[in-house]
Amino acid sequence: MIPHGVEVFVAIEPVDMRLSFDRLAGLAQERMQRSARSGALFLFFGKKRSALKILFFDGSGLCIFHKRLDNRLFVIPEGLDSQTMVEIEERALDDLLEGVDVERRVTQGKSRRARRPRVH
Repeated sequence: MIPHGVEVFVAIEPVDMRLSFDRLAGLAQERMQRSARSGALFLFFGKKRSALKILFFDGSGLCIFHKRLDNRLFVIPEGLDSQTMVEIEERALDDLLEGVDVERRVTQGKSRRARRPRVH
């Protein structure tokens, strides 16, 4: 569904999940310095981090993808203090949408050895 090579920008500060097309497009311009019609994906999280919206332009109009996790929270990528957004890779977007802690998996994955599952 996601075109290969697309830019993915994540807003670090939470937004009101009631916002729709025009307000989210304004935030993409204001916080990320990008046009909502640029072809990039713009991710916005709610305050509770259980929901996110992705704003994107499909060539004929703006679209919103809205996802809410049932049992987990989305893990927002860390940015520098002065940053209002972070750019992530497509693979990180896939993991983020599944509720995987991308940063934790990367740091633990390098030091974790293959182990047999424990049997109790």
